[in-house]
Amino acid sequence: MDQLPASRTLTVVQLPDGTYTYADPAALQVQQVAPQIVHQHIHHAPPDRTVQRIALGSGVGAGTVAAGVYFGPLLVGVLTAMAANLALLALIAAVCVWGIVTVVRSVGGSDGKAAAKRAGRKGR
Repeated sequence: MDQLPASRTLTVVQLPDGTYTYADPAALQVQQVAPQIVHQHIHHAPPDRTVQRIALGSGVGAGTVAAGVYFGPLLVGVLTAMAANLALLALIAAVCVWGIVTVVRSVGGSDGKAAAKRAGRKGR
């Protein structure tokens, strides 16, 4: 510290490694602030509780609202599964009918073709 002359605008400070240097007094007054922790759910949409608020406001009990919140998505899943099953059954039925009509036309000769035409006309 004997090597550094005194300065009117700067302050002499000792660094962690033991050496001395000039430092601005305004820079020395910087406060260490801990980083702010932000807890954010990035992949989650905020919950929509409009239906629950309306239900509770109209006098429906909390148990009924909780049951609706729990069973609502289950009901949607069950109905979706049923619709998919029915669509698959309809596709299988259409393929079977197409196959039967094709076989009757090819195997039955002229009688089979006439029967297929009659069946087609009755449907209209």
